[in-house]
Amino acid sequence: MKTMNILVFSLLCCLSSKSVLSSSDHYNAIFNFGDSYSDTGNFLITGALAYPEIKNLPYGETFFHHATGRCSNGRLIIDFIAEAFGLPYLPPYLAVAEGPPVRMGVNFAVAGATAIDASFFSAQNITLWTNDSLNVQLGWFKSLKSSLCTTKQECDEYFKKSLFLVGEIGENDYSFSFLFGRTIEQLRPLVPQIVGAIIRAVSILIEEGAVNLVVPGQLPTGCFSLYLTLFQSANESAYDPKTGCLKAYNALFKYHNNYLKQELQKLREQYPHARVMYADYYGASISIYRTPKFYGFYGGALRACCGGGGPYNYNNSASCGNPGSTACEDPSAFVDWDGIHLTEAAYHFVSKRLFYGGFTSPPLLS
Repeated sequence: MKTMNILVFSLLCCLSSKSVLSSSDHYNAIFNFGDSYSDTGNFLITGALAYPEIKNLPYGETFFHHATGRCSNGRLIIDFIAEAFGLPYLPPYLAVAEGPPVRMGVNFAVAGATAIDASFFSAQNITLWTNDSLNVQLGWFKSLKSSLCTTKQECDEYFKKSLFLVGEIGENDYSFSFLFGRTIEQLRPLVPQIVGAIIRAVSILIEEGAVNLVVPGQLPTGCFSLYLTLFQSANESAYDPKTGCLKAYNALFKYHNNYLKQELQKLREQYPHARVMYADYYGASISIYRTPKFYGFYGGALRACCGGGGPYNYNNSASCGNPGSTACEDPSAFVDWDGIHLTEAAYHFVSKRLFYGGFTSPPLLS
């Protein structure tokens, strides 16, 4: 069985992200909504006041060799998806909003964005990085739409050949709440509201003409070094013995994912003409936390590549890019980049599993 796993993984590795997929699976454009897991520069253009570190190296060091506004050392899942369909990397909306139409796709994601509107959090005295929530991003899309097509028939034809990604989004709704002292017990009842915001966004996009939509779930955030550092427990039973991740936090994110899947099924019944795909980011990535060295992550999965020391190399007062922090020599050997985001190598691993590993339902490739 182990030999078979090695063979399958070797096959996946040989499938280059640069290879363009068959014409039957081809899209002419990609439109992306989300947060820092897929932002390609919008937050940077706004000034990145809450997280200025992403303006400089080591962010972007591996592939682009300069900071691009991506919260990683290189490419993100959305970049590998664009490569796979032979499309250019998605420009951030704020860089092209006033320019000529960008017909091959646009990225509306903003680092720090929430699924629920920012006003909800300010009413609870929770400070966010940005007010550019999912609702704001939808507004940007509607503003851009008139430059892409005019008549309903033209829009239908154009969007029929476009891929829409709605997320990952929602992680910040939980994380900022945790950082401001909320507990898992307090946030669990919020799951329907967070998922509801995502579902409403998908519905709006379908009404606007979207036909092919990918809606990712949450990653196993209880494995991230920020969580492991800030929410560490003296109770050994708080940790998953197979991964070392925080069980209760991951249980919350799994609950979110299951709730999201249920609501997406209702959407499919409501819009039978649309292809609504669930991308299982959790399932696609959890195996690298169980056996990181098996998949080539010899630096491990729980310790950040870039950070300021401590058991998991995460130090809130010396986070990646700040004085006192250092970056590892080989980010490709690590899963965790800076405590809350993955390395390019880990994002590449997840993206290949979405395409070829059966972690998108229905399959991303028809």
